[in-house]
Amino acid sequence: MTTTEPVGVLVRRWRERRGRSQLDVSLSAELSARHLSFIETGRANPSRSMIERLCDELDVPLRERNAFYLAAGFAPVHTERALTDLGAARAAIDAVLAGHEPNPALAVNVRWELLTANQAMTAFLHGVPEELRTPPVNVLRATLHPDGLSRQIRNLAQWRAQLLRRVRRQLARTAAEGLAGLLAELEAYPVPREPAASTGARPVDDLVIPMRLATEHGELALLYTTTVFGSPRDVTLDEISIETFFPANPETAQILRSMSVAPSVPTTDGRA
Repeated sequence: MTTTEPVGVLVRRWRERRGRSQLDVSLSAELSARHLSFIETGRANPSRSMIERLCDELDVPLRERNAFYLAAGFAPVHTERALTDLGAARAAIDAVLAGHEPNPALAVNVRWELLTANQAMTAFLHGVPEELRTPPVNVLRATLHPDGLSRQIRNLAQWRAQLLRRVRRQLARTAAEGLAGLLAELEAYPVPREPAASTGARPVDDLVIPMRLATEHGELALLYTTTVFGSPRDVTLDEISIETFFPANPETAQILRSMSVAPSVPTTDGRA
């Protein structure tokens, strides 16, 4: 990782990204507003501990924190290991995915590239065209692309809107490289028409927005949750999220139990 910007520029950019004043940040990080101003204008260089305090206060992702350290003349603090080198953390990911069968589950990085998935999830992705399944598989592209899973999503307008909101929030929080381009691509896909209002009562819709997916086995209604690691110290681990889907009704639960397992989809580490 290299950076050509002064550390003060990075501090100011992330402070402004969070919509916070110098006074607010200085009080919370326990330094004077004058000192923070000097850091931002390059009149003072922050110590390692000061960088850590400011990054904690501004909720800066670990990848960007390394850029802070480099800009201030220090070595990066946070490692970036391969997924296969994450030891107990990788074992935990595999345990969550395997334990979630027969419900779909997958792990993605900050750019929504598929890292690994359980067999139930690969069954859904198997019907996606090959060009959308070539590693690294981007899960959002495979979902919203006109030739992808979008063809099967009954409430596509609703599902698309909530996914795009999530990516916008993620971009605002992380400023992750490549995420702005992905968002622009997803927003450029054809916008589906809103379906006519349904007269049937669907209690789950009052709680969350399920994905309603048409399959050869019947229509599935799926809820999802997102799991991240607490207090990560590694960049790779900081950027991983585990997406787990749950049946929103008994019919979906029965279909998931009875579905046959499809051939696997390659992931970024070569695992099925």
